[in-house]
Amino acid sequence: MINWKSLIAAALFASTGTTAAIGETVLRLDEVAVGELDPAKASDYADSILMFNVYDTLVLPTQGGPGHIGHLAESWSGEGNAYTFKLKEGVKFQSGNPLTADDVVFSLDRMKALGAGLSYLFGVVDSAEAVDASTVKFNLSSPYAPFVASLVRLPIVDKNAVMDNLADGEGDMKDWGQEYLSANGAGTGAYTVSSHNPQEETVLAKNADYFLGVGDAAPDTVRLRYGLEAATVRTLIAQGEHDIASQWLPPEVVQALAKDGAQLFTEAGTGAFYFKMNTTKAPLDDANCRLALASAFDYSTAVKMIAINDEISAGSPATGAIPVGMYGSNDASMVIKQDMAKAKEYLAACKYPAADMNIVVSWIAEVPLEERFALLMQSNFTELGIKSEIKKMPWALFAEQVAKPENTPHISQLFVNAVTGDPDTLLYGMYHSSTPGTWQSPEHLNDAQVDEHLEAGRTAASPEERAAAYGKLNARLMEIAPTIYGFDRQSVFAASNRVKAPALTDASQAFGLDGLGFSFRLMEMVE
Repeated sequence: MINWKSLIAAALFASTGTTAAIGETVLRLDEVAVGELDPAKASDYADSILMFNVYDTLVLPTQGGPGHIGHLAESWSGEGNAYTFKLKEGVKFQSGNPLTADDVVFSLDRMKALGAGLSYLFGVVDSAEAVDASTVKFNLSSPYAPFVASLVRLPIVDKNAVMDNLADGEGDMKDWGQEYLSANGAGTGAYTVSSHNPQEETVLAKNADYFLGVGDAAPDTVRLRYGLEAATVRTLIAQGEHDIASQWLPPEVVQALAKDGAQLFTEAGTGAFYFKMNTTKAPLDDANCRLALASAFDYSTAVKMIAINDEISAGSPATGAIPVGMYGSNDASMVIKQDMAKAKEYLAACKYPAADMNIVVSWIAEVPLEERFALLMQSNFTELGIKSEIKKMPWALFAEQVAKPENTPHISQLFVNAVTGDPDTLLYGMYHSSTPGTWQSPEHLNDAQVDEHLEAGRTAASPEERAAAYGKLNARLMEIAPTIYGFDRQSVFAASNRVKAPALTDASQAFGLDGLGFSFRLMEMVE
């Protein structure tokens, strides 16, 4: 008699790609996005996980606290428009080539030339030069206080390996190695690339020659899969065939997994969930109307909707425009709350009659949770006598439409994070008048005071001055309400009991930068 249960289990096991050599440990996890392996193009969460494991950067955020420590850099100094970094000795790329200052210069030049991913972070850098084999100098066009923080997004690539693998393209640098780096790693990182299919799975292997060493308990192999359905992830974890689920599972699925014994990992975000209002389109071109909608929103219910249990949630109450803990943020006790009386006062001062309004609230098709928020918002607006329409939009269509104010919905729902951990990379791209029409900035805001405070935050000479500038920015944004600040974000991941991840479970070990908690060299596999 055929044992169908055994056959099905065997097939499922094989489909997860977990076959491994005896004694080899395998970490299995998933992400929803397509994985971009080229470090100069990395921008989203899946890309960041790959980048932080295959490549290294000059500095890293201090674990459990503010500031930065040297990583590939032994030390650095900066004054005015110039920063000089001394590289650690003895670091080698996965190819065996030694790390030199030329590799750092090449990595910057390559990122700026491609103009993709997070290259905009380095627009202020005029040039980089190799002073000697172990010293590199960055020359800035103007003072830029967050420069050191931005270097956590400058992965250093192996110049010689890339130059040996140039494909067809224009100019001396041809394709800058894009074809090669889209399928292969060329970093100094703790993990090497065994295989990469950006639509399905990336397989990484432990780098035994990593300059900091990799512990014996760290996973030997990592399998990062893309686009698994929530039901599939739940089944795989329950059957012991998956280790860490992505942060995008619906709360009720995470709740069910936790009840079944799964661990809950968290990564405190440097961002928030935003309801972004198109400030150029009537009636939201009137600040009083925007303030009315912001006052009417039911913040406490929104936070309850993302709670996993009494102790862990995917977010915490917002206190203002800047997430708690960042420069310029309000105290955690200053929670924004629904105030319908105030909402009606603002609505009375709005130049548009409520009866004539029809607010289009969009939600991203790939994030079903946003539909629930849209329905909550619709209910809140109905209490004010305002009609609204809910519109489902695939991400690609949304990103295309927000390029023009007239095509941008009245309200867009987005998670946005500070990609370097510094508020400049959260707020400048959202609100400065020079950056409208990106997926981050569907507000299309143009406010002189906001611009002034953002620029002061970039150029201030001390942390105290930066905090003051962002404090003023926070107050101004709350005054004109281009955005409804839903909640400060925290990512929650359901995990099996086969893995330990101190950077995701111990605040004293946390990096404060999205994705860096998934440094696999810092994890341990247990049986």
